[in-house]
Amino acid sequence: MTRDFSRLTRPRYPIPAYVKDALLSRGLMDAYQGRPPYQQNDYIGWITRAKQKETKEKRLNQMLEELEADDRYMGMEYTPKQRTD
Repeated sequence: MTRDFSRLTRPRYPIPAYVKDALLSRGLMDAYQGRPPYQQNDYIGWITRAKQKETKEKRLNQMLEELEADDRYMGMEYTPKQRTD
């Protein structure tokens, strides 16, 4: 028996103002937008689902550091695809 996963959708999270401000102030908006949409959405969902302010800040800082390094995604190794434009 095979399952039909084609109808499953992930929730899409809007980018909160404080995340957008952090990306802009650190000059990382292009790096963020250069990531695949699922990564952008995962980061936002992960940050916003935290219940405590300290946890949100910790997760936001991790995202910013990973975008700066451009070699990690959610603590895992990440190799960006080469752009062909």
